[in-house]
Amino acid sequence: MKNFKLLVMGHLLFMTIGVLAQQTSKNRLFQTESDSLMIAYSKTTNIVFPFAIKSVDKGSTDILVQKAKGLENILQVKAAQRGFFQTNLTVVTADGKLYSFVLGYDEDFPQLNLTLNKTKPDGQEIYFSDEIINDQDIEEYSKLALYDKKKLRGQKESKYDIDFRLNGIFIRDEVMYYRIKITNNSKINYEIDQLRFFIRDTKKIKRTASQEIEITPIYILNDIDKIEAEAENIFVFALPKFTIPEKKYLAIQLMEKNGGRHLEKHVKNTKLVQVTVLPKL
Repeated sequence: MKNFKLLVMGHLLFMTIGVLAQQTSKNRLFQTESDSLMIAYSKTTNIVFPFAIKSVDKGSTDILVQKAKGLENILQVKAAQRGFFQTNLTVVTADGKLYSFVLGYDEDFPQLNLTLNKTKPDGQEIYFSDEIINDQDIEEYSKLALYDKKKLRGQKESKYDIDFRLNGIFIRDEVMYYRIKITNNSKINYEIDQLRFFIRDTKKIKRTASQEIEITPIYILNDIDKIEAEAENIFVFALPKFTIPEKKYLAIQLMEKNGGRHLEKHVKNTKLVQVTVLPKL
């Protein structure tokens, strides 16, 4: 009986060592880094990663994130809501490393730049996107989209005497052009703080992290930051070509600077079939 007990104990010890070895091996395959970061509503924080950014997930819609235009390893972060509750940000880079940040709010003393360069003593490299875009052509196609007579129906959001309308979607080569008309019917000037594009989940399971991808414009025609009282402006946003996956939608978010007149328009994939191909220059 004594020998049997020793045999069982030896077997359990061997299994425990095996499990610990497997866990150690898995941890080596996917390294993690964690940090805390204070961000602000009126200032942008730049996080520079050692490698290109492959995935971004934020724990709350109270923060805004985007990759710096034309760059692959710089993430820009700011608060979408003043005084937000502490939340988190998760980033995966091309070297397979997982970065987790705890984000807090500090309007007066946010951290403006954070360089995560622990493996490259010679200085941080900047990774440019592989896409080569002819800026002049994009500007000309944006003008074609502006004056094209074809219009989308039923894509209007109205609130606070502000009409927010998507009235045209166009495409040429690898670029899509979204024509947006903002009409200020009120007697108060509307100062634009943000006008952004996100791909979001149609349904959000309770207590799960918000899943959204921001699409950054390549170029904006008629880019102004204020709509005068009882006036209007038509923008054309040139965006990298994309489609909207099943069970997701495109959110176009308009936010007022130092105000509360915020509007948001949702676009489903069925509207993309109405896209107009612009004639070649």
